[in-house]
Amino acid sequence: MEATLFTLPSSKFPPPSSTAVSLKSHFHNPLLLHSTATAYRKPNRVPLTIRSAISRTKKEETIETVKEQLQDCYLIAGIKYQGFTVQQFQQLRTTLPETTKLIVAKNTLVLKAIEGTPWEALKPCMKGMNAWMFVHSEEIPAAIKPYRTFQKEKKLEENDFSGAVFEGKYYAPEEFKELETMPTRAEVYANLLGSLKGPATSVVGTLQAPARNLIMTLKAYVKKLEDESGAEQ
Repeated sequence: MEATLFTLPSSKFPPPSSTAVSLKSHFHNPLLLHSTATAYRKPNRVPLTIRSAISRTKKEETIETVKEQLQDCYLIAGIKYQGFTVQQFQQLRTTLPETTKLIVAKNTLVLKAIEGTPWEALKPCMKGMNAWMFVHSEEIPAAIKPYRTFQKEKKLEENDFSGAVFEGKYYAPEEFKELETMPTRAEVYANLLGSLKGPATSVVGTLQAPARNLIMTLKAYVKKLEDESGAEQ
């Protein structure tokens, strides 16, 4: 005969639970009564070695992404993005020209990517949390202006540029005015053509302009000649 576990009909004893089983079943399977105690188990954690490998892979991917952005890059600027919301960051990306890429990466990884290149001059702005703006165009003011406008509209005074490098030179935040007022390609063409058509004093004036402006002028003129030569062929 099967012996069964009973409870007395007294208020001193709680009602039978769903775990009450026959004694016969218990003797056949002594672990059955402990099933409720082992029903909850902690989720298996990913082994430390696997997590470390994943982290290392992500870091390597970030470094490679930064290195790719260095190709044909004219300017790299850091932006203090601590306090940015995800929505603000997405909105900022939509305001930038197609030739400007915005990447969030740790300073240590960016520093690793630019090691041994002229972009190492960025070291002074490797502090805090930075988003990195890679400009793949000679139109530097046009690349910087969208963020200035965005910064003003969103009242992000604290999220200023942390620094930039252009043609191997580091520009501190207080020196950005020089970058923002650089002549555009159209202005360079106009100044150059005006100098060539005008008297010799105009040419001399152009040659006496700051070296950076002169370099841009000469580059623009050479490109113009190349374009005209290609069109004739």
